[in-house]
Amino acid sequence: MPTLDWIGKSAVINHHREVAYRLLHCDQKLSVGAPDSGNLLVQGDNLLALKALLPYYAGKVKCIYIDPPYNTGQEKWIYNDNVNSPEINKWLGEVVGKESEDLSRHDKWLCMMHPRLSLLKDFLSEDGVIFVSIDDNEVHHLRDLMDEVFGPHNFVATIIWQKNFSTKNDAKYFSEDHDFILVYCKQKGKWHPALLPRTEKHESRYKNPDGDPRGPWASSDLLRMEHRDNSVYAIISPSGKEWIPRPGTSWRHPKEEMDALIANNEVWFGKNGNSKPRRKRFLSDVKQGVVPQTIWKYNDVGHTQEGKQELLRLSEESDSPFATPKPTRLIAQILRLYPNKCILVLDSFAGSGTTGHSVLQLNKEDGGSRRFILVEMEPDICRDITAERLKRVIEGYDNGKGHIDGLGGGFCYCKLGEPLFDEAGHIRDSVKFPELAAHVFFTETGSPIPTLASGRTPLLGIHENKAVYLLFNGVLGDKRPNGGNVLTNDVLRNLPAHRGQRIIYGEGCRLSPERLRREGIIFKQVPYEIKVS
Repeated sequence: MPTLDWIGKSAVINHHREVAYRLLHCDQKLSVGAPDSGNLLVQGDNLLALKALLPYYAGKVKCIYIDPPYNTGQEKWIYNDNVNSPEINKWLGEVVGKESEDLSRHDKWLCMMHPRLSLLKDFLSEDGVIFVSIDDNEVHHLRDLMDEVFGPHNFVATIIWQKNFSTKNDAKYFSEDHDFILVYCKQKGKWHPALLPRTEKHESRYKNPDGDPRGPWASSDLLRMEHRDNSVYAIISPSGKEWIPRPGTSWRHPKEEMDALIANNEVWFGKNGNSKPRRKRFLSDVKQGVVPQTIWKYNDVGHTQEGKQELLRLSEESDSPFATPKPTRLIAQILRLYPNKCILVLDSFAGSGTTGHSVLQLNKEDGGSRRFILVEMEPDICRDITAERLKRVIEGYDNGKGHIDGLGGGFCYCKLGEPLFDEAGHIRDSVKFPELAAHVFFTETGSPIPTLASGRTPLLGIHENKAVYLLFNGVLGDKRPNGGNVLTNDVLRNLPAHRGQRIIYGEGCRLSPERLRREGIIFKQVPYEIKVS
């Protein structure tokens, strides 16, 4: 299979595994609404934030939508749509090294995207799906990159979104009126898109000109554009007119089937009974939804101007740093494609917060209980635009013409803290038991901790019949520096029982290797045998 290569690839191909796990701290002052909503807004570099979130949400996200930088080269905006920001250049220098000085903007973009996509894949459940917005600048590179990270066999579709409602008359060559949305599954075959709701436009096709008691119907052609010997015959209309397929074509049904359809009043010959026969399809028989198509028009899912107007209505400013924010109708259309209304949605390029807004709005409309995790790097954007937008749609706001009721819900505003481990590999003093427990369970099992540790029991959870324990911070009740953190006979007797292998993390062990084997225990010393990245 052809592979994509670029300058700096060797330095970033496994970089997502080397990123240190960090602490997340909830800022109560910036959080809004119900504290148990399950929604998060994280301020910080999305690579660091994703790694910090991984122990809690790996394999739990059903739907990911991201709108990464399109890498257009535009540098005049406040919120740049490129990879030339000081933060990205600093990161490239640290990760890629001196070679980063020779990178083209496409090399930089690929270096930035690869580790982030690799981490995002770890968040997806087996039946999860990811949608990525992009335009012509990087769509060819993105398709190859997604093939490499997710596998070409997990490609689902490329959606064309008509983002503009009018022609750009100042275009140099063509008016660029669309973006792409690439769709990939974690495991193709385990996710199938839901049918989209039928609209009034779809319903309007169904009439009932003959007063059929079975209700409204629409007609379809009865001709097949190929010749089949058993389906070439004459049909006589009620007016006596004879209809025979033209050469090279045939009817869609053999004569016996066609006679049965006519007898059952399922063939329409027009009001006067002498029109070309057509099959009646009853509204009551069609699917209760519409199969999603790959072309999404602006009148169905919105356009960029609509997205900007939405944002300005929610802001006290007269302008926005986002030139082309996505409309909520576009993201809602994506969310509707997941059959379940109780899912976790992740957007690690949150920007103005359209994804969070769409989740809250769609839940209000259909009674769903979707939750969101948003990540935004720029502190000012995250605090003043993303969080403020979510706050207004949750609590309600005045749009200048009247009060708009809030959608309800809430979110926790989180900030990235320091790494769990210092430069020497020791656990930092600020790390609490629940934080280290989540990290230990995830790095040991590859799965998120089943329940957030309370600090009242050393048993973190059971995975594939292996019980994981952590002796830390005097979890057994002895708060002295070494109390209860060493595996002794007394400590072992007080551990919650488990019939199966036990993996115990602690600062020391007083039991012999023979005793450990007999008890079915694997002991791992804290902090030296805890994975730090």
